[in-house]
Amino acid sequence: MKTSEKIYQRLQQADTYISGERLAKDLHLSRTAIWKGIKALEQQGIKIQTSKRQGYKFISGDLLLPDEIARHLGIPVIYNATSVSTQIDAKTAMTKGSTGPSLYLAPHQTSAKGRLDRHFYTSKTGGIYMSLHIRPNQSYQELEPYTMIAASSIVKAIARLTGIETEIKWVNDIYLNGKKVAGILTEAIASVETGLITDVIIGIGLNFYITDMPKELSAIATSLFTETPSITRNQLIIEIWNLFFTIPLDDHIKVYKEKSLVLNRQVNYMQQGQEIQAKAIDITNQGYLIVQKKDGSLETLHSGEISLSSWTL
Repeated sequence: MKTSEKIYQRLQQADTYISGERLAKDLHLSRTAIWKGIKALEQQGIKIQTSKRQGYKFISGDLLLPDEIARHLGIPVIYNATSVSTQIDAKTAMTKGSTGPSLYLAPHQTSAKGRLDRHFYTSKTGGIYMSLHIRPNQSYQELEPYTMIAASSIVKAIARLTGIETEIKWVNDIYLNGKKVAGILTEAIASVETGLITDVIIGIGLNFYITDMPKELSAIATSLFTETPSITRNQLIIEIWNLFFTIPLDDHIKVYKEKSLVLNRQVNYMQQGQEIQAKAIDITNQGYLIVQKKDGSLETLHSGEISLSSWTL
């Protein structure tokens, strides 16, 4: 565990100031190491009050603790403080022989991309950016609907830990009060020789406590917390993946449908350059959206975008 992580955990557990001398003694570190650790924490968005007489006191913020997350999940957690993208981190590890399951975690991403290779905003502090690499080695038909499972795990984890109710916009976005709070990107890698899906990487970007949201995004995106969070990012990360691995598939599918923003509502989507209006009437166990057009005919959407602009009950 890094020095800064040790200092963070010690300060967070205390209700009052701790002197630098006490910290150094408790953690078996030099006073210089304590000072450098405090500065490193402040650079990562941790607010610490400093008093010449009393020492240091934790005020707010949270630090990602990969060792703690790994201990709870029982899988390797690889932390990259200078990540371009956790999806890329996972793919790079694959080329070096990683067999998974492994979780790739970053405090920030310099060039994150979502579906259709679209760039999306990531904050330097207060976000959750992670990718899970697993190796199903199954045919496409046997593959579980991992995007549905991830979405269900996110909304269920948030509700369990905070009481906040979020919803799922088909196929891969999580919404809070009509604004996007999280997105999921699932990528599959197939073997040319066997035709099997050998690897799956599930990326999640979640606005946990973003205080620097750009004005141009504030109308369509939000944070899970807009005031001091009642939980830490570490707690939410652990809960999401615990649910992902332990909840039966049928329960995930049930949650996905119950928390759907689109079912029984009008949706718009593009097809061969033409905008189609239809009513979303069901979601299959594979995650496909069944819609009913104005002429009464049914269509199954396997992927794509649906518009939020003209939704009616």
